[in-house]
Amino acid sequence: MKTAVFIEKDGILNHHRNHPHKGTPPLSLEDFVLPKDILSDLQRLKNEGFMLVATSNQPGVSDGTLNRRELDRMCRRLLSELPLDDLLICPHGEQDYCPCRKPKAGLFLEAAFKWQINLEQSFIVSEKWQDAEAARQIGSTPILIDSPWAHERRHDWIAADFSAAVDRILSSGKVITEAQTDRILVANG
Repeated sequence: MKTAVFIEKDGILNHHRNHPHKGTPPLSLEDFVLPKDILSDLQRLKNEGFMLVATSNQPGVSDGTLNRRELDRMCRRLLSELPLDDLLICPHGEQDYCPCRKPKAGLFLEAAFKWQINLEQSFIVSEKWQDAEAARQIGSTPILIDSPWAHERRHDWIAADFSAAVDRILSSGKVITEAQTDRILVANG
C-alpha cells in the first residue's frame, strides 16, 4: 500500500482570493494564484515516495457562486503545474449532507480505494479544522497550518507554513513504498 499526503487546495495549494489570509477561495482562473514555494515543497515529498492528493470542499458549485467550468479550469492548472497524483473535490454544501464533504471522510476513503493508500500511514495538511477532524476519523496524522480557521481543537501538530509541515512529514519516517510493502507481504507469507 502507498503512503500519501492529502493537501487542502484553497489556502495551501493556491492563495485565497484578494489576500492570502482571508478565507475566500478564487472564483475564476484570473483570481487563481499559486504560492511561490509550493512546487519545491511538493517535489520534496514526491522525492521521498509520497503520493500527493489534493482535496477540497467547493460548496460554491452547489450554491451557484462558483461556475463548475471555472473550477475545472483551476483544477486542470493545479494538475498540470504541480506534481499531484490526484485532486478530489466535493461540490456540495452543508445542507446536502454529502458523505464526501469534509469533515466527513468520503474524499479520503475514495482516494484510498482508488490508489491503495494506507490511511494510517498518511498525512492530511490543511489550515482548516475540518481536515483535521477527517484525519482523526480515518487514522491519518493531521498537520494544520496556523490560520484563523484552525480553531482551538486538539491537533497533532500545527505548522507555521506548508514548508514547516513538509519538514515535519519528512522527519516522521512514515513513508512506505510499494516495494517495501511487497517485501513485508512476502516475508509474512
